[in-house]
Amino acid sequence: MRTLRPSDISVLELEIILEPQRARTPLKFGGVVVESVPFCRIRAKVENGRHEIAEGWGGIFVMDQWGWPDAAVSHEDKQRVMQHTIDGYVHLVTAHLGPFHPIELFMALEDDLARISREACRAEGVAVEQPFLNALVCASPIDAALHDAFGNVNGIDSYAGYGPDFMDDLSTWLGPEFAGEYPEQYIRDEYLPKVPVFHLVGGLDKLTRDELDDSDPDDGLPNCLADWVAYEGMYCLKVKLRGNDLDWDIERTLAVHDIGLEELGRLGIDDMHLTADTNEMCDSPDYIVEMLHRIRERSPECFERILYIEQPTGRDLDVHDHDMSAIAALKPVIADESLTTVESFDRAVELGWSGVALKTCKGHSSDMLFAAKAGKLGVPYAVQDLTNPSLALIHSVGLGARLFTIMGVEANSRQFFPASTTEAEKRVHEGIFALALVRGEADTSSLRGTGLGYQMDRILG
Repeated sequence: MRTLRPSDISVLELEIILEPQRARTPLKFGGVVVESVPFCRIRAKVENGRHEIAEGWGGIFVMDQWGWPDAAVSHEDKQRVMQHTIDGYVHLVTAHLGPFHPIELFMALEDDLARISREACRAEGVAVEQPFLNALVCASPIDAALHDAFGNVNGIDSYAGYGPDFMDDLSTWLGPEFAGEYPEQYIRDEYLPKVPVFHLVGGLDKLTRDELDDSDPDDGLPNCLADWVAYEGMYCLKVKLRGNDLDWDIERTLAVHDIGLEELGRLGIDDMHLTADTNEMCDSPDYIVEMLHRIRERSPECFERILYIEQPTGRDLDVHDHDMSAIAALKPVIADESLTTVESFDRAVELGWSGVALKTCKGHSSDMLFAAKAGKLGVPYAVQDLTNPSLALIHSVGLGARLFTIMGVEANSRQFFPASTTEAEKRVHEGIFALALVRGEADTSSLRGTGLGYQMDRILG
């Protein structure tokens, strides 16, 4: 039986705010293109055991294109199911009898979230079941808002609330080997002052200035990779590949490497890292093995700069149960869409995946558990985003700055959805949102105060 603590919270209110957003330029990954997507903000009002009351906030894109890329279901049907899932999860959390710690609540409701997801599909007349990953996207802003509110109501940085004074140990979810251990043992005591930011090279992105034409946005922002690197000094580049066109993928990776290196050289920066992501499009690991061998033959320098390969094959590890050791022998191979539960983590390790990708859109609570499990096992992990704008990017950069990641954090909305962040958010967190980053790194000095460091009092004015 869990221990009740005065820091435990009960939910008084949850408010859903959905805002349609349109991309500055189309974002292509895997087999989908994202041009518009709703942004979901959640405002939570909670009370702790001392009868103190505070609010917390969370946000995420309701992006079915990533969480549910099934062509058999229309985008419109997926959006209805997702909004139904958000409504159902809000009702469930609000009705749940407190008090609780946010991680304990999230994990206690994991099966209920799956049930709500199935019910949402039936209610909306959708015969294809929503993937649990997509249901996690729906639940994630609620989870984030509760973690923020937990910190605010208790007057602490939320990351200081993951030790024995605030929660039971990790053995409840991660097994007896974690008895007496807590997430705080696997996270940083303070935010890293600077965090490297990954620039995403989407499948439709232009690479060189020669490709520019009158169709490009005329808003003062760069419109090709060369200009982005020159503008911001980005030395971490993530390349979206096709996964079914080997020659194109090889040429794309080499071109991104060469262009990035050339532009960084002009800035006097000699450091550069690449990652490659096919978003599940490869039929087998053999595709990536051949790609890496051919890249190494063509450009040993490019090969050496590749940090890891992300999610080359299908997300269902029972269906796509490939042995990933051949890739792992060349470069770390990271599970992203496959990572949804503790069990899927174990399955990935069993199949030879090198590490995992953490994302706030899968749940801050899950991220704390996955980071602890990865830390104990010595498994590398990355912090990536869902093209997070606004509060979602503040949260994600903060997460990356508190964990021991392979390298930095993604910040894709700065390229594709810059208008989805409010002017107040940009002003308060200039070091995170300001374009023309200093040497391709985000400044986290604005992440301060209680909760997740949003400084909502300043943002809301």
